[in-house]
Amino acid sequence: MHLAQVNIAVPLEPIESPLLADFMAALDPINAIADRSPGFVWRLQTEEGNATSLRAYDDDRIMVNMSVWESIEALRAFVYSTDHVGVMRRRRGWFERMGEAFLALWWVPVGHIPTVKEAEERLDHLRDRGPPPHAFTFRQHFEPLSDVVLEDDRDACPA
Repeated sequence: MHLAQVNIAVPLEPIESPLLADFMAALDPINAIADRSPGFVWRLQTEEGNATSLRAYDDDRIMVNMSVWESIEALRAFVYSTDHVGVMRRRRGWFERMGEAFLALWWVPVGHIPTVKEAEERLDHLRDRGPPPHAFTFRQHFEPLSDVVLEDDRDACPA
């Protein structure tokens, strides 16, 4: 099993604005760190190499970031032990404060590439029902239940 992650954000201003210039300048270097990090498998990106033009929830304001990693430890190392942490510390200067969950993690079979719709469903599930194994967070995570993914693993979770 591999670990998929999604996080979304709503920029305070258009991405071409001076307010977001530092964020946009950091994208390529941070994506390059991710791409060469131990345990990195895949990230959502356009032909240009980033995902700033891709949207979630059919909302032009919501930016989406998705990736797949070999383990939660590999993702955690990238998020908290590289220059990525500096970008995270500045996010409130660039993005609206979210009133609900904006990050979800879940297990996928090796070789599975999650879709944005799948990520939206996982994030919605986390928002509606909290962190069962179907969707979870760094703070309350779960090991993969098996190397077989149920068609709807929500049935294995308490409501």
